[in-house]
Amino acid sequence: MITNGVEMLQKARAEHYAVPAFNVNNLEWAKAIILACEKMQSPVIMQVTGGAAKYMGNFKVAHDLIADMYEALGATVPVSIHLDHGTYAEVDEALDADFTSIMFDGSSLPLEENVAKTSEVAKKVHIHNKQLEGEVGTIGGEEDGVIADGELASLEDTLKVAQAGVDSLAVGIGNIHGPYPDNWKGLNLAHLKSISDMLYDKLGYDLPLVLHGGSGIPDDQVQAAIKLGISKVNVNTEGQLAFHKAIRNFVQADKDLEGKNYDPRRFLETGTEAIQAMCEDRITVFGSNGKA
Repeated sequence: MITNGVEMLQKARAEHYAVPAFNVNNLEWAKAIILACEKMQSPVIMQVTGGAAKYMGNFKVAHDLIADMYEALGATVPVSIHLDHGTYAEVDEALDADFTSIMFDGSSLPLEENVAKTSEVAKKVHIHNKQLEGEVGTIGGEEDGVIADGELASLEDTLKVAQAGVDSLAVGIGNIHGPYPDNWKGLNLAHLKSISDMLYDKLGYDLPLVLHGGSGIPDDQVQAAIKLGISKVNVNTEGQLAFHKAIRNFVQADKDLEGKNYDPRRFLETGTEAIQAMCEDRITVFGSNGKA
């Protein structure tokens, strides 16, 4: 079923696994993700950035592609259709397109403005019975042309955004978007524990936490972060790299010159299979297999 993802994330938080959040960039991505999750019986968040929506046409096209592919493949696992790193304007566009889950990213704004706008977005999102993810502490690297240096979200700032009405919260713990450089220092797991403990103490419940920039983080660090409260892990770059490597190898082996392999349905098949394999691998690492 297609769901807002609230119960999905709360269950993951309680049972100490993470729901995979795979970015959808086109039809091949949508198909590969759904096939992988159905095979592994994993819940999934299928997310779309503003840039990806523009590439596909608009948010309505992106939503319908995912929903129609889900139906066409006869899938049964829980799926949430999620706006990733949404601007204030994109929140309305995604709601109008019937996205079931929204991330408002106000992390680049001054804290008080981030809190105020997150609170305002929370009201309109919850009126529509959708899930809201907020963000505190910029995530390093680049996402849709926005470049940020990674930072640790302060406990005080984290609490303020958490109290703005979010259902889940992306926190900066040294993670970055895109490939990780050789000199990356790793996740600050001690800080994550401090955040998790503080939020439970102040809120009285375990708020699902989100790890952005999940591609390329060593598996043991991801799994340690999940034990400390991470309930959703975002994966985009890893899929892009798997797709690119498979297609590049296909071309370099001159497979594209055989028969009718110039047909995009054949040409892209090896890349699509690579995305599905990547998804199945991440599902195993995140512990969400069999949790649908």
